[in-house]
Amino acid sequence: MVTLQGISAGLGVAFIVAWTRRIDRRVLLSALLAILTLGNLVTALSPSYPLILATRLVLGFASGVFWAIGVGMAMRIVPERHASRAAAVVMSGISIATVAGIPLGTILENLTDWRTTFLLWSGLSLFVFAAVAVAVPSLPSTNAVSVREVFTLPVTNVGLRLVLCTVVLFVLGHFGAYTFVRPFLEQSTAATPLFITAVLMVFGAAGAAGNFLAGHTVRKNLRGSFVVGCAGLVVSLLLLLMIGDRPAGAIGALVLWGLSFGVVQLAQVTMTLQAAPETFEAAMSLNTMAYNTSIALGALFGGLFADHLGVTSVVWFGVGLTAASLALHLATARTRPPTGQ
Repeated sequence: MVTLQGISAGLGVAFIVAWTRRIDRRVLLSALLAILTLGNLVTALSPSYPLILATRLVLGFASGVFWAIGVGMAMRIVPERHASRAAAVVMSGISIATVAGIPLGTILENLTDWRTTFLLWSGLSLFVFAAVAVAVPSLPSTNAVSVREVFTLPVTNVGLRLVLCTVVLFVLGHFGAYTFVRPFLEQSTAATPLFITAVLMVFGAAGAAGNFLAGHTVRKNLRGSFVVGCAGLVVSLLLLLMIGDRPAGAIGALVLWGLSFGVVQLAQVTMTLQAAPETFEAAMSLNTMAYNTSIALGALFGGLFADHLGVTSVVWFGVGLTAASLALHLATARTRPPTGQ
């Protein structure tokens, strides 16, 4: 169910963003939140599993469009000098929700049941819908393009193509390894469920801190921010392999991993903006497509490694892919064309 929603979030986003290019972005965001509210309500009340799957598929499309337009909206409703900081706030929210959502959902399910949990999510979505309707100003679409133009961007824009390749590599590596953090810790440290939950929450907090840190650094040195962040991913995964068999070592490695991932997250969004400033929304839809599809593929490849070579091999898989992303960025830095070309 989760995989289906992730794949739909990736594959449908570029089409939906292009097809809705004449719609005010506040209206579109409100519609997405209404779909999220109804989708969680239907899931909670659904009498059959096929209906739940169909509902999660629709919610996947909605969440993918939010990824594509949310950062751009945040950057537009603040003064230009605060755009990076606004993007950092959005990415921090995504980082915290990604890590804290599953443990929080598990706690709620244990206290109630899974249907009540989805009812609570539906109510929360309704609250956010109301907040957006009241607080977010009208944001007419400014740089969305047709579907054909969206898919020609990586062909004509070398810089964007390189950014997308870089994103695919580090997302494959990061999520391939992250998906198997729990079994790795259970195997290497005999960690308890409480310890693992606490460590993952710390990872999420570190990711949010990394986002806010990058909100200051990407404006001063974008390339350096990505290089340091991506190198941090490689080092943290290596540390997890070397000292992750001890609780303190595992915590240290995951804190560095979270910080580094937070920096890379914001840096890659800013790199996308730099590569395609005139068509940022369309470029972000391609970024979202690459990102979410790579999440699903990373988990798939990680599972294959874990099944055939053991959980430790998945961490090595992460090391290899994140190192490849860093190497590609360094190798193409001097040859990367000017912005938008």
